Amino acid sequence: MSHPSLIIRPAARTDLDALGRLGEIMVATHYAFDAKRFIAPSPQTAKRYGEFLVSQLARQDVVLLVAEENGAVIGYVYAGLEGFDYMALRGPAGALYDIVVDPAHRGTGVGRRLLDAALTWLAAHGAPRVVLSTAEQNESAQRLFAGAGFRPTMIEMTLELGEEDAGAQERSTKRSKR
Repeated sequence: MSHPSLIIRPAARTDLDALGRLGEIMVATHYAFDAKRFIAPSPQTAKRYGEFLVSQLARQDVVLLVAEENGAVIGYVYAGLEGFDYMALRGPAGALYDIVVDPAHRGTGVGRRLLDAALTWLAAHGAPRVVLSTAEQNESAQRLFAGAGFRPTMIEMTLELGEEDAGAQERSTKRSKR
């Protein structure tokens, strides 16, 4: 599918509903990947996510861009500038927080256009590097990022605590056998 009339533009308050709908898709997708790790979608997810994204529009250290085709928002990217982060052992960087494309338009280059626009903005605003996180199961996103030159640098690992304390019991058993 070609997108000859696709434009990438700054998001506006009037995009709230479309941003919320796309954010809800992202939340539901991640929840389906791992319901223990990611938040569950709710009847308020679209409204709350849209409101959150629109609240970011006044910030000078973030960029929120939408992909629009024939008057319809079909994707967005949300990124920002961050300083030193000693918890992540990282110096100043741009951070890619969200990139979402409507499922009907995935695999057509919309995501790459959004990514490139965000990278251009981050570079123009002094980001020396860009970092992002992606769900382990999200192979299509990982292909997009690798194709743009990103490399893996960290692996997030999750342990659920309190689930019949099976993990703690297993760890205790291993320690006592030493």
